Amino acid sequence: MRTFFNGRLRVDYGQAYFVTGNDFARDLQLSFWGQSNGLCGASSPTLLFLITGLHTGDVNFSVGFSDAEPPLDRKWEDVVEVSFIVDEPPFLEEWAGQASYPIDLAPGTYRVRYSAKGMDSGRAADTTFEPGEPVDSYQLIFWPAERVAPDRVIRRESQTAQYWNGWAGSRIRQLKADNRPGSNRDP
Repeated sequence: MRTFFNGRLRVDYGQAYFVTGNDFARDLQLSFWGQSNGLCGASSPTLLFLITGLHTGDVNFSVGFSDAEPPLDRKWEDVVEVSFIVDEPPFLEEWAGQASYPIDLAPGTYRVRYSAKGMDSGRAADTTFEPGEPVDSYQLIFWPAERVAPDRVIRRESQTAQYWNGWAGSRIRQLKADNRPGSNRDP
């Protein structure tokens, strides 16, 4: 596996972003529209909206590429997958563009695995300003895909992931209810 980024990433509001191009909106609702997972929003064509357990501070973060789907690593407690199309040079970005890190990923269609460890510890810590080892860790791995496929939850062990995945799933159920015959709601 090729590693593009491996280090500390500053998060605020429990958010980080993987971005292609400059025209994107960091909108939580739109980023997870129609998805079953609530950790890696891929509904925007130019943005992966990444949720962390820690509200504010540094997390361990890595971004990598594999030639084929990598095996699942048991060290990750929470794992989701999405599809993403890269058409402009991508970068990993901290909240509000405070810092960005270019990622040397070629244009193409990819499957992306977002994995987390320690989300509940991050949520419990909430905010860290002290130097030291971060309490939660995250990994994005990209591999080539022939086509775009629906997102999916692979593993969900933390309460934090259960909350966010439940939030995303409830939005799907509401969307289906709003669009059923006889509904009085506007779609």
